[in-house]
Amino acid sequence: MYFNNQNNFFHGIMFHHFHDDDFHKKGQGSISKDDFYNMIKFIGKKNIIDADIFFEKLKNKSLKEKDVCFTFDDSIKCQIDIALPILEELKIKAFFFVYTSLYEGKPEYLEVFRYFRMNYYDSVNEFYDNFYETLNINLDNFLDQNKNRIKYNKFKYPHYSIEDIKFRLVRDLYLKKKQYEKIMFELMKNKKFNYEYYLPKLFFDTIDLKNLDNLGHVIGLHSHNHPTLIEKLNYKDQKSEYLKCINVLTRILNKPQNYIKSMSHPCGSYNNHTLSILKNLGIELGFKEMMGIERQKGMKKINNSSLEIAREDHSEIFRRMNS
Repeated sequence: MYFNNQNNFFHGIMFHHFHDDDFHKKGQGSISKDDFYNMIKFIGKKNIIDADIFFEKLKNKSLKEKDVCFTFDDSIKCQIDIALPILEELKIKAFFFVYTSLYEGKPEYLEVFRYFRMNYYDSVNEFYDNFYETLNINLDNFLDQNKNRIKYNKFKYPHYSIEDIKFRLVRDLYLKKKQYEKIMFELMKNKKFNYEYYLPKLFFDTIDLKNLDNLGHVIGLHSHNHPTLIEKLNYKDQKSEYLKCINVLTRILNKPQNYIKSMSHPCGSYNNHTLSILKNLGIELGFKEMMGIERQKGMKKINNSSLEIAREDHSEIFRRMNS
């Protein structure tokens, strides 16, 4: 059974990557359409609430312990190609949280970099070795100074390996964004990976967004540029991230600005400034990226506020299904 003493409360289920036998290759954390069907059965179709109903029940404080909803982050095309037909077949309406710089011709490369490391190396650890070799810096002191953060992030993201966590710390804390991207572009060049060819194949286009909206799925914010640590930005820059996201989405969907009422925190990163900004922008529902209580953020309970609703990562559910 899906529910136990650790998750017997309303929450979201967080999805990112799916694979098939075509373009969308199997990679770390991805699931197939059969895995998705089995996951729905494992959770229990009766427990999965449509996104709009979950939103209304949250506002009315009528969500029950075993109510869950499906959420999809990052505007990834495999969600349209593999997950959406199943959602439609089973009449499940989900949240889709979209970052919007890609619709202004300035895509973030996080998804491109992921596709590269998943498909141009025999394993993700081989990629990490190649990355650190190219970086050519002794990271022992940095990692030692952050050992408590590594331990905490393993608790926060149990589906990540220790090597995954270390890499993300180096990427997000040790390196500047331009430094990180320079290394990645060098690695891609060495492997003859044509990232410009893959960009349009990896993300939603505007037709996808309009179709999701017309089908009754809920489109929400995921920032404009998808910073990996938005909490490190000042108030003005955070506000710009979310205001731009609203403006782009409502323009594409031809809706008023107050049409967008939900969001998810990119990489689970936010602070009190973020929550204040979202409230002022009229956002009424926000999802974090974990199931526990982050006491350093001042949380007193798991679903600490309407902008801090817990989510379980689909990779963790898949692990439990197959353990």
